Amino acid sequence: MKELTVQIRRFDPDKDNEPYFQTFTVNVNDGARVLHVLHAIHDTIDPTLSYRYSCASGQCGSCAVRVNGEPVLACMEEAKDKSTIEPLNLPVKKDLVSDLLPKLEQIASFLPKKEIVPPKRAEIEEIKPLRDCIECLCCLSVCPAVDVTKFLGPTAMRQEMRLALDPRDSGDRISDAVRDGLFTCTSCQACWKVCPKEIEIPGKAIEKLRARANKRGFTLPRHLEVAALIKETGRSVPRTTESFLEQVSGVLEPYGPVKATVGFFVGCMYNLRQQQSALDAMEVLKRNGIRVIIPKEQVCCGSPLIRTGQLDYVDYLKQRNIDTFRSRGIDTVLTMCAGCGSTLKNDYPEKPFRVIDINELLTQLGIEPPAKLNIKATYHDPCHLLRG
Repeated sequence: MKELTVQIRRFDPDKDNEPYFQTFTVNVNDGARVLHVLHAIHDTIDPTLSYRYSCASGQCGSCAVRVNGEPVLACMEEAKDKSTIEPLNLPVKKDLVSDLLPKLEQIASFLPKKEIVPPKRAEIEEIKPLRDCIECLCCLSVCPAVDVTKFLGPTAMRQEMRLALDPRDSGDRISDAVRDGLFTCTSCQACWKVCPKEIEIPGKAIEKLRARANKRGFTLPRHLEVAALIKETGRSVPRTTESFLEQVSGVLEPYGPVKATVGFFVGCMYNLRQQQSALDAMEVLKRNGIRVIIPKEQVCCGSPLIRTGQLDYVDYLKQRNIDTFRSRGIDTVLTMCAGCGSTLKNDYPEKPFRVIDINELLTQLGIEPPAKLNIKATYHDPCHLLRG
């Protein structure tokens, strides 16, 4: 047995003006889950505590709550001392019980065709990962777009793609998805991170829906402009000043002994918008013994096209970048842009090099600390670096 103290967010709309936190201390078995803690509180301290559960084995999704801010299944999450337990980021009925019904009712239903055509084996295999959803709505709880737009959320898009793949369904799933906010998803991948079934909604549902929407002429005008610019210039943003690639030589030698040699993939933003940041980063690399090869023929990684469903030019971009770095004998490609890094890692399946972020490389090699600065700095952990 062990003693745990937790804080629980309480709220009873019949008597409370606003939510408040209450602290409980209970004894539970070693290895206890959050659900066991809730049971102990309910059974021995406060029988008015409201929470939802059913199977207690990670299959029904009903016990989803937030623990220290992260959506989890209470029956699967190990209980830890000094944890904070809250309801999902949804309307609350009482205490830890979220009002799921309005959101669940927005998830599309199967509309059978008059003449049923059985799905082929390949279609079944593509549908399978999207069927694993247990409708816990953890994904909805973390989606940044849901709070500020009319986006129905990740699992609604997952269901639209599942039905779009099913030849037995008669609904116009692409039009429905566009209407319900398909293009408002930020591709932050937070939904994938918290999904207890690890459903890759951004890649397996939203991007595929956008690709189908593109073929139907639903792509947003601004997205079309970006695609046209990439095809014309090889970059996703227009040139306004001298680019990074124009300001550096093809090889940057370190000031001291060579600890490592990398190829640098600059990306569109650092090449044409944040040149000074990239130049400063090269100085850091040189001071830390890193030899940097910078191929001038590199182009956009293709991420803006992949994320918006415009795939017709992506293979060309991939092959050009792969050939460019392969021709220099580069086996490690360094990135600064998290979006580029994630794309090179995950969307370039057959690449002859590994991809590493500049922060990862410097951490691995051991950075030479600069002189102490009397400033307070905030580090932003990019979505595609944290989860990509």
